[in-house]
Amino acid sequence: MKYRKIALAVSLLGLASAAYADNHTLSRNMASACASCHGTNGNSVGGNDPLAGMPKDEMIRKVKDFRSGAKPATVMHQLSKGYTDQQIEMIANFYAAQK
Repeated sequence: MKYRKIALAVSLLGLASAAYADNHTLSRNMASACASCHGTNGNSVGGNDPLAGMPKDEMIRKVKDFRSGAKPATVMHQLSKGYTDQQIEMIANFYAAQK
């Protein structure tokens, strides 16, 4: 019985690690759509804001402001409508972790 519990715990840890890896990959893939304007991994070299290291809450607020029309933009108001709140949060988490 004791070994079953240990085996179950190890299995659950493995599943959690796989879920994290898949979630990180999905976040990175969604965030890659931003690279053409904001640079690889959010390190902008042009006139657009760098996204790398931007605090998560700040990015979420900005993207939602673009989506609602509260913040004017040329393209972001259209792009932001293509993401759910959960996807925006995943992208914000990805960029907040970048340097």
